[in-house]
Amino acid sequence: MNQIMSNKKISTLPIFLAFLCMGFGDVVGPMVSLAKETFELTNFLATLLPFSGFLMFGILSIPMGIYQDRKGKKNVLLIGLAIAFIGLLLPIFSGMYGPIVQSTAIELQSKFYVILGSILLLGAGATVLQVSGNPIMRDVSVPGRYSSNLSLGQSIKAIGSSLGFLLPPFALMVGMDWTLLFPIYAILILITFGWTSTLKVKEIKHEDEKPASLVSCLSLLKNKYVLMMVLSIFVYVGAEVSMSSGIPILLNEEFGIEGFSLWLSWALFFLPILIGRFLGAAILTKIKPIKFLFVTVIMAILGVLLLLFGNTIIAYTGIILVGLGFANIFPLVFSITVDKLPERANELSGLMVTAIVGGAFIPPIMGYVADLTSILWGFFVPLACLIYILFSAIIASKK
Repeated sequence: MNQIMSNKKISTLPIFLAFLCMGFGDVVGPMVSLAKETFELTNFLATLLPFSGFLMFGILSIPMGIYQDRKGKKNVLLIGLAIAFIGLLLPIFSGMYGPIVQSTAIELQSKFYVILGSILLLGAGATVLQVSGNPIMRDVSVPGRYSSNLSLGQSIKAIGSSLGFLLPPFALMVGMDWTLLFPIYAILILITFGWTSTLKVKEIKHEDEKPASLVSCLSLLKNKYVLMMVLSIFVYVGAEVSMSSGIPILLNEEFGIEGFSLWLSWALFFLPILIGRFLGAAILTKIKPIKFLFVTVIMAILGVLLLLFGNTIIAYTGIILVGLGFANIFPLVFSITVDKLPERANELSGLMVTAIVGGAFIPPIMGYVADLTSILWGFFVPLACLIYILFSAIIASKK
């Protein structure tokens, strides 16, 4: 028995590393400001990067879940790593890794399209990893440790997301380009693929449970409550990506912070998200999820409103409040919805992951508004998303 438990503890290590790689898909947020400056893009064109990445969540989530039920979680996990790895190789072999700022206008344009293709594949890989990573953690965890391991995995995923903010300024400090991200990500994914491929996983299956299908998932959208909550996930992810991509641009254009705007964005936005997730786990042992959802959404709305004042200190405070507010919205909406219809948990899970496609559609709207007005006015788009989530929380509390 002790040997089995020891083996399970070892088995979780490559899965935790897979969660780290899962976070690489979130690089599209900080990459918006990097691409905007490097390729001299409008705000709208720059936000096509998150569009290409998050579009894959809407296309692949449910089909890969169905495929996973037939072929197994480990196989799907390896497929996700392979897709992401190929995406990272594209810019490296296309001459993207290097001093791209010295390229001609035509070369810059072609390399931007390479980046779009790279992000498309990286987003596809992250989607497949999301579908397989969460359930396979249960298979490799010691009994009673699944929830804690999953929470730890989400925190490690946040570290992977943070690399997109932390590495580019470091690269500039040592005289290199921000495209250093691609070979570093590729090496980490290659290590994860090799380690995971040797892993022996005994997958847990329940014969009495009917597998989710495309029809069973989509039929749930006829339920107005489910549709409302799925749309809440859609606009939330869109609002988070809009904030993570817009904050570095805001710090640069409104407050004149250059070079280290990504580090400051991480400290003000993603660090509070990371802290907020740990605090949320403790708070939820004391109060009901629906009440906590009200608190977090109102905090995020207040934070966005503070951004609009144009004052540096007030804006910094607002960004921190938005990060703390955003930290637990996704798991709260997810758990509240599943608790409403626990017998349809598989289908709801597929719909919720698919709704992450909101990260593809909301940021371009923000970019378009910012081009017509200013980056400050662009933040009214995520503000509208948060107001919708607050409205959904009110309806959910009554039901």
